[in-house]
Amino acid sequence: MVKKNTGANLGFEEKLWAAANKLRGHMDASEYKHVVLGLIFLKYISDAFQEKYEDLKAKRGTEYTDPEDRDEYAAANVFWVPKEARWSKLQDGAKQPTIGRLIDDAMVAIEKENPSLKGVLPKDYSRPALDKHRLGELIDLIGTIGLGDKESRSKDILGRVYEYFLGRFAAAEGKAGGEFYTPRCIVRLLVEMIEPYKGRVLDPCCGSGGMFVQSEEFVEAHGGRVGDISIYGQEWNHTTWRLCKMNLAIRGIDVNLGPHHADSFHNDLHKDLKADFILANPPFNMSDWGGQRLREDARWKYGIPPVNNANYAWIQQFIYHLSPKGITSFVMANGSMSTSTTAELEIRKNIIEAGLVDCMIALPGQLFYTTQIPVCLWFLVRNKKNGKFRDRRGETLFIDARKMGHLIDRIHRELSGEEIARIADTYHAWRSKGQVLPSPSGRGGGGEGIKYEDVPGFCKSATTDEVREHGYVLTPGRYVGAEAAEDDGEPFDEKMERLTSQLKEQFEESRNLETMIRNNLEELGYEIKEER
Repeated sequence: MVKKNTGANLGFEEKLWAAANKLRGHMDASEYKHVVLGLIFLKYISDAFQEKYEDLKAKRGTEYTDPEDRDEYAAANVFWVPKEARWSKLQDGAKQPTIGRLIDDAMVAIEKENPSLKGVLPKDYSRPALDKHRLGELIDLIGTIGLGDKESRSKDILGRVYEYFLGRFAAAEGKAGGEFYTPRCIVRLLVEMIEPYKGRVLDPCCGSGGMFVQSEEFVEAHGGRVGDISIYGQEWNHTTWRLCKMNLAIRGIDVNLGPHHADSFHNDLHKDLKADFILANPPFNMSDWGGQRLREDARWKYGIPPVNNANYAWIQQFIYHLSPKGITSFVMANGSMSTSTTAELEIRKNIIEAGLVDCMIALPGQLFYTTQIPVCLWFLVRNKKNGKFRDRRGETLFIDARKMGHLIDRIHRELSGEEIARIADTYHAWRSKGQVLPSPSGRGGGGEGIKYEDVPGFCKSATTDEVREHGYVLTPGRYVGAEAAEDDGEPFDEKMERLTSQLKEQFEESRNLETMIRNNLEELGYEIKEER
């Protein structure tokens, strides 16, 4: 039985990178990145359009449908692609010297027909510096990859393609690949934990928009109305901002991303917004964030963050935007939980003493596609006694999930749906301790409900006094303890006798092996000297 691939490995990475390599040596990595991503997006919307086109065409015999009726596509949240912009048209002209102009014209036509994409699509494929023969080969190669059909859309293939390319191009450009596409399993866990059913959702460093996609999917999956949430985002990188616009426009998700890309620290486009839910995966350990120009800022209520690391600037940015009953969940490098630099330790201490830290989760490594470093999840709330759940003042939940996840290929790990449910259910039971929770919708169970209890090696509800005793370190491993050993029923004396016997046998085998090696070497003429 072949295991279905649902993780970061898409199955056609080599083909994608081969497509990019068609242009290597002819322009900088930073340039051909835009060329490839633009074509991938064009292929994506063309696939979605063509699938709907074929569906309408097949129905013509049984009901009145017109494959060329724009309204049919608008009703299905599919972009209208004019004839001159369809992938088949570009494929037919791939070998022509005018292919660059054909692509530019296609991009212009799509923007004209779809106002939400105005100013978003790249339109510089006809420039002389771009080798048209290789561009044609690139089109042929991308044409063999399905990107926008229903199955691909359900897996957020566009975002994952972006993640793959971002990592590879960053390496080609000599960068560390610090702008990450957040893996779906991590986004799903964040969303399942905070349950953004109704209210304002914010991501001040939104990347390609995966947090927003998952938030809307969550609301729909749990029977809510997408219109019950208002979504706000901001992204400082212009290329990423454009891709986010594309990614969300494809799904018909209405998001206020501001009129342009901007740095959340120095040009906060949602300065007065107080959000009910904040989800984010900020760039880890940013050293060049301009902190020296923001030494006195209203956001630094709990301490001034160091100029050489933006982690605690991001944390306070999130807190600043929380509504009175708000919750923020975000990804951070593990070092953020225990850093002892004077400024960061002071900020962390003040946040803990203010009662904001609700839950901390340690995750396994290898979850990201572009970095193997392990990460953690922070959950901060403005008020632990806000009436939504029980009074949790003076308590923090620690969850150690480092042993969770399964490898989906040699180097990539993914959390399963069951593991995500276990973590989220643990948190929900804890914050409602004393109540029996109904079995979560869509996650099995017979309605028996769940109650929270500490599980050695996995979760622990710790008091603020305990956190103080640990020097304000928030690493879950400090609190959850060791996993309880399973009792196999073997009497202690018998177990010790068996283990001792096994050690003796291993020792004798080792001595026998050493003697055999020594004899063989002496037969070959080597003199073996005894060590004193």
